[in-house]
Amino acid sequence: MTRRLVVVGHGMVGHQLVDRLRSLDAEGTWRIVVLGEERHLAYDRVSLSSYLDGKSKDDLALAGPDLRDDARVEVRLACPAVSVDRASRTVRTADGDDIAYDALVLACGSRPFVPPVPGHDLVGCFVYRTFDDLDAIRAAARTGRPGLVIGGGLLGLEAANALRLLGMHPHIVETAPHLMSAQLDPGAARVLHQQATELGLRLHCSTATASIEAHPDGTVRAVRLSDGTVVETELVVFAAGIRPRDELAASAGLALGERGGIAVDDRCRTRDGRVWAIGECAAVEGRCHGLVAPGYRMADNVARQLMGQDTEPFDGSDTATTLKLLGVNVASFGATRPADGQALEVVFAQGSTRYAKFFLRRDSGALLGGMVAGGTASPLALASFLGRRPPADLEQLLAPDLPFLP
Repeated sequence: MTRRLVVVGHGMVGHQLVDRLRSLDAEGTWRIVVLGEERHLAYDRVSLSSYLDGKSKDDLALAGPDLRDDARVEVRLACPAVSVDRASRTVRTADGDDIAYDALVLACGSRPFVPPVPGHDLVGCFVYRTFDDLDAIRAAARTGRPGLVIGGGLLGLEAANALRLLGMHPHIVETAPHLMSAQLDPGAARVLHQQATELGLRLHCSTATASIEAHPDGTVRAVRLSDGTVVETELVVFAAGIRPRDELAASAGLALGERGGIAVDDRCRTRDGRVWAIGECAAVEGRCHGLVAPGYRMADNVARQLMGQDTEPFDGSDTATTLKLLGVNVASFGATRPADGQALEVVFAQGSTRYAKFFLRRDSGALLGGMVAGGTASPLALASFLGRRPPADLEQLLAPDLPFLP
């Protein structure tokens, strides 16, 4: 007997779930309906900046002809879900259709966070999330003019690089003392700052946006910072973080995490046994994960559950991040902030051009995590040693020819 799965969201993680379930379901026991909010099939959002560097929408597409031709899958684009009735097990779409389900997976993703500063809604303010967002930024960009990005994390650096690719002179505003403060320590960030500055990015750290000021016609004229600096610009991109899309679950009476997100257990199950949540919208044991790798692991886990297979609990340990857009290798993997007294810290550095740090358990010598910046080793090679003693020549693998800093 066939069953119906409804997947709300057709981003990277929702697509991974569908792809994985199709590969596991050789007997065709599931029929899948995917409700996508955007007009496009799933695409590689991680590589979105390359869309402004010559790649087309088709180049970034994740869904191929095999999905479009699969009779087991129906993908409805520009057709968001607006409500869930758990009693009747139906999802209502914006088109007014009620779709019955045997299982429901919420892969709603997240929305950009726009700080409520004065002027945040002026003409010339953008977010950085979708093809449509980038098309709007491209149309507004003016070669040789300054553009300003609010947020100095991974997303902010992506956005700043996009403005650079469009011929603009980007400024970045970050409230923390340095870029990528969630992943890097000051030593690694120093390498990133040096490279970003050499590429022409203007960095404003340890300050915030006080207001966005307008021309008489209501378009952006300048951004005033809390330290008194005024940046003349007609284009502002908000890249100050994301917030989980949990409103659909809330209206259906499902529990939310303390800090937002759809509350699920370590197998991504809500308190309703027929409903799961995966990706950025899911608060697994109270924690949301804003990276695609954990989202893919959630999707694989739920696909196996839908097929009745045994699964391991999701532990959220895959937090590796890599930035290569600015021509510098900057990455973190594993634990970058171990508990006090738990780890032995080893650092290698060479001025402001190369830096590496890793953490070893004091009791066993097992590798807990680390970070690299500049001309250092591949983080993938290093991450393969997580949880076990690294080789004796880890220093050369991690940071060839770098001096040791005791």
